Amino acid sequence: MCNMANARLQILGFIFGFVGLGFVLVATMSKEWKITSRATSVITATWIFQGLWTNCAGNALGSVQCRDHLTLFKLATYIQVARALMIASICLGFFGSIFALMGMECTNIGGSGRSKAKVALCAGVIYIFAGLSPLVACSWYAYQIVLEHYDPIMPKYELGTALFSGWAGASLCILGGLSFCLSVAEDKQSQRQPLGVEADLLPH
Repeated sequence: MCNMANARLQILGFIFGFVGLGFVLVATMSKEWKITSRATSVITATWIFQGLWTNCAGNALGSVQCRDHLTLFKLATYIQVARALMIASICLGFFGSIFALMGMECTNIGGSGRSKAKVALCAGVIYIFAGLSPLVACSWYAYQIVLEHYDPIMPKYELGTALFSGWAGASLCILGGLSFCLSVAEDKQSQRQPLGVEADLLPH
C-alpha cells in the first residue's frame, strides 16, 4: 500500500535531485568558471573567461573567441580535479534518478515492500554523493580564484556564474538525497508503530 506522506517526500526528493543534476550539467559545460574584465571604457571593454574545457575572450562589440585547453597535463591540479568531480556527479545523478524512480513507493517498478525501501535508500545515498562532488569541486575552484586574486603576480579573476550554478545543483542533490533517506526512516518507524500498539493491548 502506498504511503502518501512518504510518496510526496520521495517525489519532492526526485524533483530536487533531477533539477540539481541539470544545474550541475549546466555548470560543467559552462565557459564562465572565472572571469575578468579589462576596460578603459564601455566601447573598449574586453572580457576574459575560463571554463573547465575552454578559454574565451570577448569584447563589447559581441565578438567572442574560444579555444580548448591545449593539453591535460599542463592544466592546474584543481581544474583536473574539478573536471573529474563534475563528471562523477553527473554520472551519479543519472544513476540516482534511475534508482529513485525504481524506489518510489507508488511506482510499479523496482519490486515492492522491503526491496523498494532498499532501492530508495540507495537513491538517497547516491544523490548525496552526487551533491558532495560538485560542492567540493566548486568550493576548491573558488578558493583558488580568491588566492590568485590577492596574489600580486597572478591575473585578477572573479567568481563566474558556473560556480553558483554548481553550488545550487549540489544543494538540490543533497536535499533530494536527504528526502529519500528520510522517507525510508519514516516508513520503518510507521511499520514498527503497530507492533508497539499491539504489544500494549496484550494482557499482562
